[in-house]
Amino acid sequence: MTPADLSRTVLHAVRRAVDEDVLRAPVPARVRVERTRPGGSGDYACAVALQLAGEAGLPALEVARILRERVAAEPGIGRVEVTGPGFLSFTLDAPADRDRAVLDAVRERGLAYGHGDALRGETLRLHHAREVRAAVTADAVRRLLTAQGARVRVGCEGAGAEAEAGAEDAWARLGVRPDAYGPGAPEDAVIRPVPAGAGGAELLARLGPDAARWGLLRSAAHDRAPLGPDLLVQGEANPLFRVRYAYARTRALTRNAAALGFTAEAEGVAPAGPGTGRDSDPYAGSVPSAEPVAAGAEPPAHGSPEPAPSVGTVPYGEPAPHAGPVPYGEPPARALLDLLADHPGVLLAAARHRAPDRVARQLEAVAHAFFDFHDSCPPLPMGDEKPSAAHRSRLALAEAAGTVLAGGLSLLGISAPAHL
Repeated sequence: MTPADLSRTVLHAVRRAVDEDVLRAPVPARVRVERTRPGGSGDYACAVALQLAGEAGLPALEVARILRERVAAEPGIGRVEVTGPGFLSFTLDAPADRDRAVLDAVRERGLAYGHGDALRGETLRLHHAREVRAAVTADAVRRLLTAQGARVRVGCEGAGAEAEAGAEDAWARLGVRPDAYGPGAPEDAVIRPVPAGAGGAELLARLGPDAARWGLLRSAAHDRAPLGPDLLVQGEANPLFRVRYAYARTRALTRNAAALGFTAEAEGVAPAGPGTGRDSDPYAGSVPSAEPVAAGAEPPAHGSPEPAPSVGTVPYGEPAPHAGPVPYGEPPARALLDLLADHPGVLLAAARHRAPDRVARQLEAVAHAFFDFHDSCPPLPMGDEKPSAAHRSRLALAEAAGTVLAGGLSLLGISAPAHL
């Protein structure tokens, strides 16, 4: 947990206390945390209770105790103490504990990992022009805001969709369904990206819905959206293909591990068997609508998909014994885990800034880190190797990466095929 993560966690605790009416004070825009000074207690300290005490009409020590109750159980925090006149002192979990907490959270939340209630209680109105990029961007922003607990209504300028034949059907195929048409109100948040320069029907004909949405959302709103045939290329140079291929590779790893007789298992996390969890295979059977694929094609993965001899293996779905610590100390694993841990903060920032392009860039980073990890720390045994605790732990990290990729694509309104 970084200082920024800790600051957001404490701020969230303040919001919860205010929402629960146990603390009557204005919620600050941000909470400052600092490293504990020499001789102090814990890793970080925060004076937010002292700042809120006056407005709340409570002693700072009482405010600190209220906040401690709402922070102590958060992942990554080992201990919370109230010190001095009302300081909160935080001792963070050991790295292994934090790693397990991240993987556990991904496994438990599934595609909803990173969703939250930071915007709960907020009702927002978005408004956009009769233009396809503005419409798709508004739809993605609505998804992001809703995932953080907000209630969102989207309005479109004018009396209908784009002024072109079949435009409303094209918008519907792109996942765009405004709640109302007409002029916006002064309080509406206007979604106004650089226009696409093409209509929805044309983009669907050239690219299909998934590639069209990625092309419209990947660039920041103030930049022109590249909508050329590169979006259909099945190669590493195409970020959309790379992200979806990374997800498909994680699904292949799970299938091949099952054939070898073992499952993913991070230390302290129960193994996942068929149908367990909220993300056992959320897009099973789907195929990409934009890129043609060979029937039965499957991304390659390290190791043989053929069943291994029964000696030393564990039947699929049954717990496997631990044989050592979770091997997440390797730099490629560390980089991937850090990105997964940062994912909730990225989603919240993207919602607050009305910037779905941040999610797209996060998914590209996760996909890149996943391939580095996959190639450096193979999740499947190679050659005559037998499945080990290291393989089970690596597979758990790979599956968590796949869940984050699928969840992020879902927020962008893009499918995540299990086969490419």
